[in-house]
Amino acid sequence: MSFSSYLPEPVDPEAFAAAPKRLPPGPVGLLFINLGTPDAPDTASIRRYLGEFLSDPRVVELPPWLWQLILRGAVLPFRPRKLAPRYAEIWMPGGSPLLVWSQAQVQAVQAALHAQGKPAVRAVLAMRYGRPSIEQAMQALRAHGCERILVVPMYPQYAASTTATAVDAVAKVAARLRNQPEMRFIKRFHHEPEYIAALAAQLERHWAEQGRGERVLLSFHGLPNDVVQAGDPYHRDCMETAQLLRKRLGVSSEVLQVSFQSRFGRQKWLEPYTEPTLAAWGAQGIRSVDVLCPGFLADCLETLEEIQMQCKDAFIKAGGQSFRYVPCLNDDPLWAQGFAAIVGRHIQGWG
Repeated sequence: MSFSSYLPEPVDPEAFAAAPKRLPPGPVGLLFINLGTPDAPDTASIRRYLGEFLSDPRVVELPPWLWQLILRGAVLPFRPRKLAPRYAEIWMPGGSPLLVWSQAQVQAVQAALHAQGKPAVRAVLAMRYGRPSIEQAMQALRAHGCERILVVPMYPQYAASTTATAVDAVAKVAARLRNQPEMRFIKRFHHEPEYIAALAAQLERHWAEQGRGERVLLSFHGLPNDVVQAGDPYHRDCMETAQLLRKRLGVSSEVLQVSFQSRFGRQKWLEPYTEPTLAAWGAQGIRSVDVLCPGFLADCLETLEEIQMQCKDAFIKAGGQSFRYVPCLNDDPLWAQGFAAIVGRHIQGWG
């Protein structure tokens, strides 16, 4: 066989001229992904949500056979009943706070990008667990002709149990597509100046309206220590967020401190823990505190119930007098502009 046998056949100009024209790329798709929420504040909905969430091997890193025995036998039969009244207490007319505020941010970012004259974009929200699902959201973008999609996990600090599992889920959906879109991913934005500026403005606005507490506690969602020791960069991202925010506000590490909340199970998690820290401050004579949760872009059960209610009770019972929870960025206009700027940098070249 000669070398010429491997060469492509000559192109027939007439056949080439009759070939279909290349399709336009359509608008740029923006796929925002947050953690998820039950459909309703009832036991059945919460059980379905927790069953999906806690079955993710990136969330609970135990042998699946062992964890499923624990989950099905000791968690799902009891925990949803305990959580139902807590969800009911924070539920909004439009649904869970996480869903309502996440959707508001997505719509505000799309509007800001349109106003800034960026390329045509189509933004949709998906939840990693629950609805709207990532598959539903990607189908919606494809239906609008989006051949290019930017995936935007709504987690400022990177963790395998949040950002990475969202990317995994997107890849799983894409693996079933014959005609895959071009995709990009935002890994983290905890250090971006727009994010730090929005957090600082949120605190400064709170201080202007209610006065300034003796201390500020930044409460981040926790992770098991073993996960961080295995190489997860989440703790580093959290500490860098705190460092940048101190610099922006001009406060010391004594005034603005860090803690970690939402422990689950008996293993050791990142310390110091939020509720014991606040109780200790109250016992030490700290009279007023401001608490902000920078790892959450939208208020949810972990901020409105765990922090604003449970942790407040712990601080007051220990001797504290004034506990002020500073809301998440939610529908803040400054953050909408800042988030749009971050997204805009990641879609450069897709004009």
